[in-house]
Amino acid sequence: MATINEHFLKLPANYLFSEIRKRVRDFRTNHPEAHIISLGIGDVTQPLAPAVVAAMKRAVEEMSKQETFHGYGPWEGYNFLREAIIKRDFNPRGVELDLDEVFISDGSKCDLANLQEVFGPDNVVAVADPVFPVYVDTNVMAGRTGERRENGQYEGIIYMPCTPGNDFTPELPGTHADLVYLCYPNNPTGAVATKEALETWINHAREHRSIILFDAAYAAYIADPAIPQSIYEIEGAKEVAVEFRSFSKSAGFTGIRCAYTVVPKDLQAYHGDGSPVAVNPLWFRRQSTKFNSVSYITQRGAAAALGNEGWKQCQQTIATYMRSADRLCKAFTNLGYTVYGGTDAPYIWMETPDGQSSWDFFHWLLDKAHVVCTPGSGFGAAGEGFVRLSAFATPANVDGVLERIEELAR
Repeated sequence: MATINEHFLKLPANYLFSEIRKRVRDFRTNHPEAHIISLGIGDVTQPLAPAVVAAMKRAVEEMSKQETFHGYGPWEGYNFLREAIIKRDFNPRGVELDLDEVFISDGSKCDLANLQEVFGPDNVVAVADPVFPVYVDTNVMAGRTGERRENGQYEGIIYMPCTPGNDFTPELPGTHADLVYLCYPNNPTGAVATKEALETWINHAREHRSIILFDAAYAAYIADPAIPQSIYEIEGAKEVAVEFRSFSKSAGFTGIRCAYTVVPKDLQAYHGDGSPVAVNPLWFRRQSTKFNSVSYITQRGAAAALGNEGWKQCQQTIATYMRSADRLCKAFTNLGYTVYGGTDAPYIWMETPDGQSSWDFFHWLLDKAHVVCTPGSGFGAAGEGFVRLSAFATPANVDGVLERIEELAR
């Protein structure tokens, strides 16, 4: 008989954002007249940069001619894109990388899940709490956890609380962890990590032979020049860290799909007997077996986003989102709410008033203002009592949100 992966049954029936979509759909059915504005899911709304569009059009034309047609591309991505990534995202920060340390993919979410395949099932995982659900759920699917507790946490995972009391910066785990997930700028809290904080984590990982899975999908939103945009700005990081980056939020590629993962050649995991194994060739083996890279057209667009003209245009789009973040922060603060983030990240992490639960506030805001937020409890136990607001709405919709919440306050 065909059996199933029993670990899937440990998961709630719906992924967080699927559950939000279901509840919003139910509300819309009962209130068809409502004009709902979403500050929930972190999806972009601004159009692609003109330089990106032009590059993709040229690539389509190339695909229409025999002499310039492209079939399967390299599993690890075309050199022209990997070279552009190193030149734009790393060299200016003093980081040198080899081409074969950069792997193009169709999304950081996918890579964060798929990279687990090269690590043993008995590795102990540590995550910040609140946490992007994919880090936890995919490890549950892989069998690295026990059962789900009443508070939503899983046996076998180390949870590192991130609260206002520690500036949303997790403390080092009190017990040994093999794989540590860090996300900066952070989703959902909007916090950033200082150089000193990252140095602490790198030193800890080197001492304990752990590996840091560093999600830097929002690095392009960092405005403070003192804040590292890459973990590889920290000495020794190439020995213990994998970095994940995405074009989704930096260039508006959520519907196009392009990202990349950096797996340094110095990075090592270990056999059961303690002898080292290089991770880079294992990741290449996995990708070359299970993945056929990203389309030529998409990679040309991504490369254009990193060129001088495209980069300036993408920075203008990022500035649009960050103006919205600033307006949302100021508006909710003026109304007496306690807010965090929104400075070097496109997310606002807001305390619910009067001890309301995250889901109760979600329903209150949807019912009274027809505005969608994300309940903080969906990101973990430490997220209870908070909601996440996304700054990716159009400026016009941000205007609408501000008008509605100000009306509620009257």
